[in-house]
Amino acid sequence: MKGLILCAGKGTRLYPFTVSYPKTLIPVANVPLLHGCIDKLIDQNITEIGIVIHPSQESSIRESVQKIDEQNMRITYIYQRKPAGIANAILQAKDFIGEESFILLLGDNLISTSLEILKDQVDIEKNDAALLLAEVDHPQDYGIAEVTGSKIVRLEEKPQKPKSNLAVLGAYAFSSSIFKAAETIKPSARGEYEITDAIQWLIQEGYPVAYQKTEISSIDVGTVERWITANRKMLKEMPYESNIHPSVIVKNSTIFGPVSIEQNCVIEDAVIGPYVSIGESSTINGCSIQDSILLSHVHLKKIGHPLRKMVVGSGSTWVGIEQKGEDQG
Repeated sequence: MKGLILCAGKGTRLYPFTVSYPKTLIPVANVPLLHGCIDKLIDQNITEIGIVIHPSQESSIRESVQKIDEQNMRITYIYQRKPAGIANAILQAKDFIGEESFILLLGDNLISTSLEILKDQVDIEKNDAALLLAEVDHPQDYGIAEVTGSKIVRLEEKPQKPKSNLAVLGAYAFSSSIFKAAETIKPSARGEYEITDAIQWLIQEGYPVAYQKTEISSIDVGTVERWITANRKMLKEMPYESNIHPSVIVKNSTIFGPVSIEQNCVIEDAVIGPYVSIGESSTINGCSIQDSILLSHVHLKKIGHPLRKMVVGSGSTWVGIEQKGEDQG
């Protein structure tokens, strides 16, 4: 079995943070989303991985992936030159996948649950597709599945009147039959080849499509609010309450975990946490910060009010300013 990660999206809802690097490289608890996807695949002994990118992303994604310490990993980069939907992105990887089955992950999703059951349902149970589903509060915002027993009988993308609250998350397993489906469907009203349409084609043609329901929902890290939520979730799940690099200097400060503070940071006269991640080579002096993300090379000094639910962009310098509101960048 192979792995496929889709990373070609532009992440426009996260501007200006995604102007300088792809959305799939934004850090959650100081770990790029793409690295988390790769780790999930390696956990299932999947080391032959295709990454679908736009050509403009290649240098930054290659540089980031090279930092992963995994000797057996084999990465193939695949181009999707224009945004035409998930099913179209899968077709770009047809030569890479060949006749094998594969796990598909969306590179801008944070998924906490194991992928083992998806892998087994396609490789061992011989279904042609397996999906990860979770109950959601607002099914109109998701691709929704209707199920009967252990099989999915219908999928619908963002229905106005959903027939269930089971949302399709950003993790799938497929046999090579998904390529025939992707080649057969037509573009949706928004001009994209939808993965839900391709899976629905499999269902209509009699291919077995299974699912695994999970209580742990994925998070599409597509907005600043969701990014902060994902960061909080990952920090909660860390094995240690405070993940602070040994090079970090802390002076006259209080740190409430969970937090993640990267190398070469200086924290002085500050109150940090809970749920704060700070990127490398940052300095924090005379500040109180909670439930926030600070990217690398951030310098904050004597901010007048506590900072909460904020993302501070890489290289930012704030000195003696008041907080203007939440979700600042």
